[in-house]
Amino acid sequence: MMAGVRATLGLSLTCISALSLVSPAWFQMPTFSFGVLTYCSWPQGDSWNQSCVTFRSLKDIPDFAWKVAAAPLLGGWVLLAGSAFLLLAWTLAPRGLCPRRGSGLTPGVQAAAAVTSIVGLLVFPVTLASPFAKEACEVSSMYHGGKCQLGWGYATAILSVVLTTLLPLTEGPRMAQAQVVLFSSNTQRIIRIEMNR
Repeated sequence: MMAGVRATLGLSLTCISALSLVSPAWFQMPTFSFGVLTYCSWPQGDSWNQSCVTFRSLKDIPDFAWKVAAAPLLGGWVLLAGSAFLLLAWTLAPRGLCPRRGSGLTPGVQAAAAVTSIVGLLVFPVTLASPFAKEACEVSSMYHGGKCQLGWGYATAILSVVLTTLLPLTEGPRMAQAQVVLFSSNTQRIIRIEMNR
């Protein structure tokens, strides 16, 4: 059952991370917003009439710093998705097929996903110094949004990374092997019994 809970949490965080990556609301103004993979613009006072552009590859992203920030964010998402699908496979597999369910590399992969995503989140505000962001946010510079404000997409990505760092902790403590040593007085032999839980 615990493997199912961990798989569900991992899949949920993967979906939240994907939502934040495709969100154009990382930095926004009254008529413009941009995120890692998408930017949108709309006429003043008419936010329902948006036109959005999605970067289909890293080559399409307009600035080198933006590409450097997008790469670890995407890499962290791929690692998180891989660990979630591995946990899901362990949960759905028959018990005899996977005797050590949920153990192995998944906590390490989840921790690696969190670390790479944190690197991407720390580097992404450097994109405010790009010519693209300076034109959109006007007086923006590195780690200074100018007229752009922090949006819900960036906050969602931060929340997702915080929860991802806690995900390896859901594995719980490993049960130590208990060894019971019995002395048989009749035969003067030691009988060793190992118990696994």
